[in-house]
Amino acid sequence: MRVENSFIPVRGVGESTERRLWDDGVTHWDDFHPSAVGAKTGENIETFIDEARPRLDAGDAAFFDDAFPSGERWRLYENFRDSACFFDIETTGLDHDRNDVTTVSFHRDGETTTLVQGDDLTPGNVRAEFDAADLLVTFNGKRFDVPFLEAALDLDVDTAHLDLMYTCKKLGLSGGLKPIEQEIGIERDRPDISGRDAVRLWKEHERGEDGSLETLISYNREDAVNLRTLADEATERLDRRTFPRR
Repeated sequence: MRVENSFIPVRGVGESTERRLWDDGVTHWDDFHPSAVGAKTGENIETFIDEARPRLDAGDAAFFDDAFPSGERWRLYENFRDSACFFDIETTGLDHDRNDVTTVSFHRDGETTTLVQGDDLTPGNVRAEFDAADLLVTFNGKRFDVPFLEAALDLDVDTAHLDLMYTCKKLGLSGGLKPIEQEIGIERDRPDISGRDAVRLWKEHERGEDGSLETLISYNREDAVNLRTLADEATERLDRRTFPRR
């Protein structure tokens, strides 16, 4: 499902109106005619489409991030998946005022980059990764990863953001990333490692234990890479459930 199939960002259009349009064969902006709805709603839809087309051509994901209801932002994914940055952080604890970010992994264009505290984890390098993407994709990133990075590195992250935790909840998938991965069939190279182990591995690295940092980086990178698989699967399931089959 693409944003061009959606009318729900328009003021005055809810799920029932959008569904009625789809049922009447109006499944794309190109299909729309004001006679399909009331005069005022028709005017609102036409105004939105006229503004949205050039925004979409320009790759302005932020416009659609603002326009779509929070529960429907998964619809941005199909349009912006190729320019999305899937990222995940590891930290020394859960409090961004007292704990530190240790590693950050970014998966984009099939490549994965990991920044490490004390080496290349700098505000400039993180900003460069975000600036190269139209859409950020995380799991629980709105409540955890982004606020943590903003506090730790004095950043202001304003890139459009799809948090898969909420996308998964629409499918009835709850809990942490690892249980959801298992439920939908995503396998891990090291399923025995958890977030608590990530804290332990960093402490071992600080003590100079060989291999600890490498294991932590591998774990963090797998988190970021698996977000791509999870996003593909979750949005496809929602697409099949939401949008009428052509």
